[in-house]
Amino acid sequence: MVEERVKDATKILNLLRSMSNYRPHFEIIGNYRLIDDGLRPEATIIIKADGKEMHEADTGVGPVDALAKVLKKSLKSIFPEVDQIKLIDFSSRIFDPGAGTAAGVEVEILFSNGSEAWGVKAFSENICKASFMALVDGFEYGIYISRPSY
Repeated sequence: MVEERVKDATKILNLLRSMSNYRPHFEIIGNYRLIDDGLRPEATIIIKADGKEMHEADTGVGPVDALAKVLKKSLKSIFPEVDQIKLIDFSSRIFDPGAGTAAGVEVEILFSNGSEAWGVKAFSENICKASFMALVDGFEYGIYISRPSY
């Protein structure tokens, strides 16, 4: 029954985004930048929230970790509740294995803030892009549940 307690944040966000009055708490300006030398990946992003732009960079033990850290670092100055959000699980699934390294990839990430759990999924031909899209949705949902009237 654990799966019943994990909210499908992808479906909920898709529903919210279809409504004319929904406004995301933040937006990504441009795209992420990722430098992965195989030892210490670095991610850079620009986020706009509350009329402010934040340009941040951070490193991680892998590219997804670097992306997660830079998102969290950017967001927690305006949304302190982001500090409570933890990534619980990460998985990926390859579609069309015959396509080799050009195959599409679905990424699923589970999050928790200590009292609720939610999962997000994203798809791309690029595993880092799919991971980034899932991370953005995971943090957006985490902020949404702490500030539902926004």
